[in-house]
Amino acid sequence: METVNIAIIGVGNIGNLHASYLSENNIQGAKLVAFCDKNPQKLAAAKERFGTDYRFFTDPKDVMKDSEIDAVIIATPHYDHPVLAMEALQANKHVLSEKPAGVYTKKVRQMLEVAKEHPELTVSLMYNQRMNPVYQKAKKLVESGEIGELRRTNWIITNWYRSQSYYNSGGWRATWAGEGGGVLLNQDPHQLDLWQWICGMPSRVMGFAYFGKHREVEVETEVTAYVEYANGATGVFVTTTTETPGTNRFEIVGSKGKIVIENDLLQFWQNRVDEKEWNATYTGGFGQPEVWQIQIPVEFDGASGHPKIVQNFVNNILFKEPLVAPASEGILGLSISNAIHLSAWKEKWVNLPIDEDDFLSELNQRIDYSKEKEVDEIILDTKNTY
Repeated sequence: METVNIAIIGVGNIGNLHASYLSENNIQGAKLVAFCDKNPQKLAAAKERFGTDYRFFTDPKDVMKDSEIDAVIIATPHYDHPVLAMEALQANKHVLSEKPAGVYTKKVRQMLEVAKEHPELTVSLMYNQRMNPVYQKAKKLVESGEIGELRRTNWIITNWYRSQSYYNSGGWRATWAGEGGGVLLNQDPHQLDLWQWICGMPSRVMGFAYFGKHREVEVETEVTAYVEYANGATGVFVTTTTETPGTNRFEIVGSKGKIVIENDLLQFWQNRVDEKEWNATYTGGFGQPEVWQIQIPVEFDGASGHPKIVQNFVNNILFKEPLVAPASEGILGLSISNAIHLSAWKEKWVNLPIDEDDFLSELNQRIDYSKEKEVDEIILDTKNTY
């Protein structure tokens, strides 16, 4: 295979974003050949915007039957992600799925089992922020021991402002049956993924979620979560879609230093003596290690991640380039999301890995009373929102 023929399933906000650079042939070794959406109006809009030199489908099953399609990008509502991924794998097609990997880990785990049955196929996730050099550098600093032993993590990510008109742009949005969650599942999968990618998985979670706060929706619009790690370190995650002006500040503190990512900058401070050693040897009462602020040569790039992930996906298919965001890792950030929900619903600590059946039982109770909204679906301008 010299060229990977790609179909986009789901031609909404994010599907159009992917089509924009694929249609301009910006991904080497890839060719956009088809669009699929159950909504004929969306397909008509795609024809008008991108032209008619593509195949257009209203049923994903027809995409799977097309032998000239090598790979699919799944950009549908969240529940469909693992389902369509499994159908594509069984049809011998490579898969790149939008985040999150699914709504609940049990279904994602089923998808990963199917993926194991097809080792010749590539399965990746659209964790485009993993391509940001700032987060890559933070990961290297932590893994190399530059901050010492992990002590505390803190992410305040409240600049996801979404108005009621946003939630009214789709009948499935912000419903338990249609979307399966709110800010945790829609806006924060990237942060939850980066949190565990850089700092590791916590061992238990206490979550406080507020459902329909300041918005007429079923799901959570505000969350504060507290986590503990196996080594005794702690973490806090704060997020909302109803706050403006918002904040995006990520702190990682260790026994030897601290990283702060805010305002598109990475700042790094390092103790000249590890706090653990200082505490064991210092006898002067008041006092602390000498601290150096060190300039790290890295520039923030939050804009080019989507095409970079697609290029990595294509390169893996063609040349076996290692995946930056393999699907097998998608279950990790989703586990934290599920744990926060379960903790908030049951008002208790939740250990990781979570009880997947318990979570699904609780989710199904909410799906039972969920109601799809009767609204005119709108494709929004998503520039600078990802």
